[in-house]
Amino acid sequence: MKRVAIILAVLVIAGLILWASVGGGFQGSVEDRLEDEMVAAGLPQPMAECMAGRMADRLSIGQLRKLESLRPEEGEADIPLNIAEFLERVRRVDDPEVLEVSATSAAICAFGAG
Repeated sequence: MKRVAIILAVLVIAGLILWASVGGGFQGSVEDRLEDEMVAAGLPQPMAECMAGRMADRLSIGQLRKLESLRPEEGEADIPLNIAEFLERVRRVDDPEVLEVSATSAAICAFGAG
């Protein structure tokens, strides 16, 4: 019985590794969620898709979680009206790498090079 449990555990772990590395796995989920959040925040879908792919590749999960706090401050629109306002909100997370990746992703995706 113990041997069967060990074999099953190894198969489950191997399956998760295969799913994560070959099928996109965790990366795809993070990228999809990030894209959905950016669309909800007002970015056009093609721009959000492009930026989400670049940001999911370059930022850690912890850094991406910081972006969840991009709420409007008093006097700001609920949805950023342009990329400059979006980047101003990103600046508030106080992480230079997050700002750099967000800004370069926005620029590259805006010009269709992403």
